[in-house]
Amino acid sequence: MRLLHTSDWHIGRSLHGADLLAEQEAVLSGLADVVAAERVDAVVVAGDVYDRAVPSADATAVLDRVLTRLRTAGATVVLTPGNHDSARRLNFAAGLLAVSGVHVRATVPGLDEPVLLSDAHGDVAVYGLPYLEPELARHELGLADGDGGPAGGGARSHEAVLQAAMDRVRADLFLRPGARSVVLAHAFVGGGLASDSERDICVGGVDIVPASVFDGVDYVALGHLHRPQSLSDRLRYSGSPLPYSFGEAGQDKQAWLVDLDAGGLAGVRAVPLPLPRALTVLTGTLEELLADPAYAAAEEAFVSARLTDDVRPADPMRRLRTRFRHCVHLEWSGGGTSDGRSYQERLRGRGDLDVAGEFVSHVRGGVGATSAERDLLSRALGAAAREELSS
Repeated sequence: MRLLHTSDWHIGRSLHGADLLAEQEAVLSGLADVVAAERVDAVVVAGDVYDRAVPSADATAVLDRVLTRLRTAGATVVLTPGNHDSARRLNFAAGLLAVSGVHVRATVPGLDEPVLLSDAHGDVAVYGLPYLEPELARHELGLADGDGGPAGGGARSHEAVLQAAMDRVRADLFLRPGARSVVLAHAFVGGGLASDSERDICVGGVDIVPASVFDGVDYVALGHLHRPQSLSDRLRYSGSPLPYSFGEAGQDKQAWLVDLDAGGLAGVRAVPLPLPRALTVLTGTLEELLADPAYAAAEEAFVSARLTDDVRPADPMRRLRTRFRHCVHLEWSGGGTSDGRSYQERLRGRGDLDVAGEFVSHVRGGVGATSAERDLLSRALGAAAREELSS
């Protein structure tokens, strides 16, 4: 049995306002080529299928086309909701989809009902755990307030609800002697390395789940962390198929090919995923970025520009986009003082009007307030002072 482990598709996500649907569809549709080339039996998606609870019509259309391509390539699909998804919405038409070979596991009562796949060695039981919000899931799992794992947090911890869910999985697996097992889970497991594009799933300060919670199964396909990584041979994050923050620039993206034989886990190897548009961070003055031929390779990339000009340039984003048309983020790190004085020391002895005028000059890149604007500022400051006295 060969599985393709992926997660955190985040269909509909943007990058600093730039639409990523085209790039997402290109990468996700390409998984069908992997299915065909590697003779994959099933694709498992461990949560965060969409980027929001109410996805756009365009996002749902992308998912429809991607799932159709995966099924046409010959793979069964098993997917679960993550903390970004609405489990109830993702579960719509789950019964009908199952008939076509796309299995959604999005309910707590159904988490111990596996998708059964078969090969020459017998059954492979694939259990999909939806993201379990502790405050909601603990009631469905029958946890009392005092229940919980050694990490603390009681029944309201992510560890407690996942432990209860896995107890149900292990109980069902006990009744299937000889079956090999795979679990999909969306969680922050201890030892994992986070990126800066994940949404925090901390609940009351208790978010990290120990790996021991998942003991007793052959392979655990994890989702939530966007960096591909292995916590053990059988416990892995596939990571997101695209970088979703500039902190992930240069990070290789991949999925895992998981082989199961008669004895359980036989091997795992990475499958590199293409990057339709690179992310890059450029640092320098505006004129350097616009003129230096060394930056030619970034002209078709998503760009985050860090300007080091001493004075904030005028209209920098528009000017940057004349060369880097996919520049989506800009910050200015120049304008530092060299006299070593603190902000309080630099303000000492200066009037409110002078400070306000300097602010205008700062945000305009060195162009100070006109006499008319200084008059308006003076009147506004006077009105504020009178209001403060009257109150």
